[in-house]
Order: sequence, then structure tokens, then C-alpha cells
Amino acid sequence: MTLTIPNAPGSSGYLDMFPERRMSYFGNSYILGLTVTAGIGGLLFGYDTGVISGALLYIKDDFEVVKQSSFLQVNYVSCFTSCKLETIVSMALVGAMIGAAAGGWINDYYGRKKATLFADVVFAAGAIVMAAAPDPYVLISGRLLVGLGVGVASVTAPVYIAEASPSEVRGGLVSTNVLMITGGQFLSYLVNSAFTQVPGTWRWMLGVSGVPAVIQFVLMLFMPESPRWLFMKNRKAEAIQVLARTYDISRLEDEIDHLSAAEEEEKQRKRTVGYLDVFRSKELRLAFLAGAGLQAFQQFTGINTVMYYSPTIVQMAGFHSNQLALFLSLIVAAMNAAGTVVGIYFIDHCGRKKLALSSLFGVIISLLILSVSFFKQSDASSDGGLYGWLAVLGLALYIAFFAPGMGPVPWTVNSEIYPQQYRGICGGMSATVNWISNLIVAQTFLTIAEAAGTGMTFLILAGIAFLAVIFVIVFVPETQGLTFSEVEQIWKERAYGDISGWGSSSDSNNMEGLLEQGSQS
Repeated sequence: MTLTIPNAPGSSGYLDMFPERRMSYFGNSYILGLTVTAGIGGLLFGYDTGVISGALLYIKDDFEVVKQSSFLQVNYVSCFTSCKLETIVSMALVGAMIGAAAGGWINDYYGRKKATLFADVVFAAGAIVMAAAPDPYVLISGRLLVGLGVGVASVTAPVYIAEASPSEVRGGLVSTNVLMITGGQFLSYLVNSAFTQVPGTWRWMLGVSGVPAVIQFVLMLFMPESPRWLFMKNRKAEAIQVLARTYDISRLEDEIDHLSAAEEEEKQRKRTVGYLDVFRSKELRLAFLAGAGLQAFQQFTGINTVMYYSPTIVQMAGFHSNQLALFLSLIVAAMNAAGTVVGIYFIDHCGRKKLALSSLFGVIISLLILSVSFFKQSDASSDGGLYGWLAVLGLALYIAFFAPGMGPVPWTVNSEIYPQQYRGICGGMSATVNWISNLIVAQTFLTIAEAAGTGMTFLILAGIAFLAVIFVIVFVPETQGLTFSEVEQIWKERAYGDISGWGSSSDSNNMEGLLEQGSQS
């Protein structure tokens, strides 16, 4: 039996016909365990994002040359000191960009499991190099290695989770990886606080990051490869073994039929996959525009400005105590993690697009509050006056709105909008856009704030968030509860018009024709 798209396993039509086959977030402990194991990559991502801000304070004490050279301040952010410290070179972000760009190819060629293992080895090696660094130059090389591992992990985890997940809970499971990212950021603040009085402070802060990588490496040895990747590589027997642990026998048969039909369609397409193909096919261009645009707007609406610079922003608001700044930053990180939990529920109940839009509207309001608070702030508020507290409120509201929506939505959408053959490559390219945007924001925020004023800087971010609203409305489709085949159909219809009568393997010749048209568009 060939299953057409309207009744493909996991589609809304299929689940309406067989409601007893619908799965819940906690309905399968095997998939949940796989998700948490893969999500440790997100934990590494988040931990490394946050830990360096505290570690740099002590690195400067150990290496006098770092104090004297802004070039050697290889960190993500300016830390909460009275003087402005803005990085010139950020090796971890450079490594993450390279890792994300290469990670897509590694995923498609070697598989999701081996890509994760590779990321763990590189990250753990980087952590060891950083902890043992005898001078800042060796520390820089360790930062580069850690960045490479984070970059590969940032591509791999969402795709691996998405391909193993039932479509009806795919959004929540992929968002669990984002929860691990925000949880890692929160953990980094706790670790920073825990090691402040321990000899070798910064070495412990950075070295501890290798522990989760080792744990994930061991756990991944017992995890399966992605069933969809196995099907793509014609390793059907292994794929069926994985699927059998996810679905009951009745749905399993339908899933296998559907994947077999999809594989036949893939065989009709060009087997060799390259980066330039993404821009030659009209449907792929549209998908990549939506995915990369979401990743860029996630950064340009200021999330890592808030996370990286939250201690500095708190001090800008008039709270000059390092301890208070750290405490308030810890609260911000905790709210970010809690908000992601809310997003896990709503992303499969309200939809990706609605969640992103509601999140962006709240972000705009929060950024306007921040802008007004800094415009109105006077010298008298240096001890924490009305507008200082208003700035802290704006930060809290920003996280409350951002975390459930624009936090998980870009990663979730990018894990599901690309065809199987291009999922790794496109996911890697899109993640690279995220890291490049991250670097741009991290390196320019304090410079812009100094030149234009902090209030104007947040007003600019609010304007960017407004542009993001327009972008989501125009370019991002709703993918809630859709199978991968249904999502592909959306892009074909947007690229070439209504082709609703297509979808069976008998249409493969017509499909090839459309792909050729796309290559010429």
C-alpha cells in the first residue's frame, strides 16, 4: 500500500483516523531518553555560553598580558567590571561557526550518532586544553576546539531528535534541546559562583565543562542512529529495529511503508548533494530563507545581548555591586530555563508560527521598556532608583516572552523544514548564520551602546524585532503536527503553485521535472 500525504503516519488526518496511535510527550520513555541524551549537546552549548563571562575575571589575574591586550580577551562577552571590556577576537564563536558549517556535511555523510561522538571528543579535548593552559595562547586554542564541538553539536542534536520523534510531539522534543541550552547557561552561573573561592578558579570553571561531554559520549555508544538517516543509506533492517522501539506494531507497519515510499522518491532525485544545490532549487531557497532568517532574528532581537551582558546591563541600571549583579543574572538565567519549559508545551499545542509571533510582540514591548528606562535614567539612580528597577523589570519581561517562543522555535523549525537529503547541510548552514549573527551582536553591542546610548541601542533592537514579526508572517509556514512529507509539500506549493494531486511514487518523474525547473529558477 502506498500512503498518500493526507493519511501518512503522524499526519493530522492519520491521527484523526487512529486516535489511539497518537503519542504524548512522556508516552515513550525510549524516545524521551534519546532526547535527553542528545540534548546534552545543548547543555554543552549553553554552559560554554555562560561560563566564560565569570572565568575571564580570574584569567586576567593569572595572565598579566591578558589585562594589557584586548586581543587576548577571547571571550563571548564583556564581563561585569566597571571598565568596558569588549572582545576583538572570539575563538569559541569562530570555532562554532566552522563547526556548524562542517557539521552539516558530517551529519549527512557519517550520520547523526557519529557526529555527536565527534563533537564530544573535540569538546572534551578543548576543555582539557583550557584547564591546563600554561599561557593565554594555549587557552585560545582550547577555546577554538570547544567552539568546534559546540558548533557540530548545535547542528546535530535538533536534527537527530526530530528524525527520531513522532510528528505530533516533535516540537516539544526538539525544544527539550533548547531547555538543555538554557539549563546549561543557568548551570554555568552556579558553577561560576561555586568556584570563586577555590584555588585555580577559572581552570575548574572551564575544565568542568568536559564532564558532560564524556557522559554524553558514553551514553551515545548505546543510542541508535537516526532511523531516517539509516533508511536514506539503505540500512532498512537497522532502521526498523529503531522504529520498533518507538511505535506499536500497527503504526510501525504504516511508518515503514511511508519511509519506503519516501525513499523511492528520493532515489529519483539527484544523489549527490552539495551546498550550492540549496540555492539552485527554488523550494530549497524558500526553506533556507525561512530557517536562516529565523536563526538570524533570534540573535538580532538581542537574546545573547541580554544573556551575555546581563551583569553589565544590571550595573548600567545602577546596581554596582558585583554580588547583586551576579544574583540578578542568575535569576535571568533561571527565568530563561523556566520559560523554555513553557515553550515545550505550547509549541505542539499552539504552533510554531503563533508562538514566534506572540513571543516577538512581547519582546518588542520589553525592549521598549528597557529603552525608556535608560533614556529616563538620571545620575541620582546610580544606587538603584526607579528607572534602574524598571530596567531590571524590562530584562525579566524580555526573558519571559523570548524564552517560550523565539528561543525554541528557530531550532525546531530548522529541524523539520528541509528534505531528508539536505537536512544536515541546510541545518548546518542555518546554524552557521545563527553563530555569525551571535558574533556580530556580541562584538557590537557595547560599541553601539557607547556611541548611541544604551536606550537608543535597545530601541534599535525593538525595531529589528518588529521586522522579525513581518518576516515570520510572510516567510515562515506553520509546521505544527505535520509530517516531513507534508512540510516538503508546503515548499513545493509555494515554489511552483498548487500540486496537491501529487505525492505518490508514480509522480517521481514529474517531481524530477520540478526540481530541474527549480535549479534553473
